[in-house]
Amino acid sequence: MRSAPAPLTAVVRLASMAAMRAAVIVEGAGNRQLELRDVETPNPGPGQVRVRIHATAVNRADLLQVAGHYPAPPDAPADIPGLEIAGEVDAIGPGVLDLSVGERVFGLVGGGAYAEAVVVYARTLAKMPVGLSFTDAAAIPEAFITAYDAVVTQAGLSAGETLLVHAVGSGVGTAAVQIARAIGADAIGTARGEKKLVQAAGIGLRHGIVPKVREDKSPEFASDVRNLTNGRGADVCLELVGGAYVPESIDALAQRGRLMLVGLMAGNRTNLDLGRVLSRRLTVTGTVLRSRPLEEKIAAGQLLARHIAPLVGAGVFTPVVDRVMPLAEVAAAHAYVASNEGFGKVVLSVT
Repeated sequence: MRSAPAPLTAVVRLASMAAMRAAVIVEGAGNRQLELRDVETPNPGPGQVRVRIHATAVNRADLLQVAGHYPAPPDAPADIPGLEIAGEVDAIGPGVLDLSVGERVFGLVGGGAYAEAVVVYARTLAKMPVGLSFTDAAAIPEAFITAYDAVVTQAGLSAGETLLVHAVGSGVGTAAVQIARAIGADAIGTARGEKKLVQAAGIGLRHGIVPKVREDKSPEFASDVRNLTNGRGADVCLELVGGAYVPESIDALAQRGRLMLVGLMAGNRTNLDLGRVLSRRLTVTGTVLRSRPLEEKIAAGQLLARHIAPLVGAGVFTPVVDRVMPLAEVAAAHAYVASNEGFGKVVLSVT
């Protein structure tokens, strides 16, 4: 039987480190921006560990937080963005028995990942597969947990079904394509250009669509989805765009189809024919990870550890990294993500 952990003062390796570097949100000349600053290094409490971050990744939520549109949850730093980490356990708080100092871990955090260290509940983390680099590991948690939770856990995608993925070149989109392939489902993806569709075909995309644009600027792709499915439609839609895409996604679904609303890049308002939802017995579900209570975040960590990490280690799932940039270039990294030019994740190397 493993003995209880030593007192906190005995296991905090960096207790003498008064400060760490972090990208902090500051008020600029008429706007908010990120600035590298020295901040206090956090220490873990009961059930927590401190992770020395080697890499993190950029997410849309980070851009929104910097702009002032997506505040951090109460248990996360209000001024340091960053939702996913890959690094080494550096200090252990009381009550943690399943992780040791020096272990390589990755996972989601509520915020604070744009820094050299972060404190996180141990049960929300997963151990990194052997041979996986920190930069690749940092590209996995948000994309694969979001996609797996939405498509498999909630929507119940199964073998032989069809998944429609919008923004297929995004981190979540590239993860969803690989998940569908592993399950034995067909993936249809949409993107604004052919280049991303060709890239997505390399990771398992079955069919690609560049949506047409109607005179009222709304997208048109439902007829293409039906043509590709012999008139049936998609069983599940991973809706990462929102706005005017939602009613067209509804039209693209099969009877008893499931729409998982995950992103709102095109806006949070739209006109929806509820009669079509009723008559075709559709299910529309909204889902988000960041605001979930601790118990559900622990469940997300277990999903990463039990279902995703083993398939990463086996080569079934591969993180798609567009580029790696140093934390000092975080502003340029945000600008690149905002441009929508990338394919996959933008990773920030930290230490």
